[in-house]
Amino acid sequence: MLLRTATVRDLDRLTARVFDSASRTSGARLDAYRIDDTFHIDIDLPGVDPAGIDITVDNKVLTVRAERKHVEGDNVRYLVAERPVGPVSRQVFLSDTLDTDRLDAKYENGVLTLSIPVREKAQPRKIEVAA
Repeated sequence: MLLRTATVRDLDRLTARVFDSASRTSGARLDAYRIDDTFHIDIDLPGVDPAGIDITVDNKVLTVRAERKHVEGDNVRYLVAERPVGPVSRQVFLSDTLDTDRLDAKYENGVLTLSIPVREKAQPRKIEVAA
């Protein structure tokens, strides 16, 4: 028995959706890196209103929550809707060496950048030996 072309296309789309959603990490991918005495986290949040981004730090756990929404209105009718929508979140466990009281957040071009200074006590220092 031959499958109709539309059925094969539908199966292909469904398979792509399943594998795509399984490969995502809560919908928000990140990079974490250190430059000198500052730790940085870049989180991809394209299509998110910056005013709706919620950032909390509780017991050294950084949590970022946001929501992507479709354009809505009485005269809006989607022909194709492939971009993911809905709530996204990401948690990162932070070291005690980071000064979360001085955490800085910037959102530009769909990327949320968090900058967290390393505490002065945790920075490497040279010890002079007395003779």
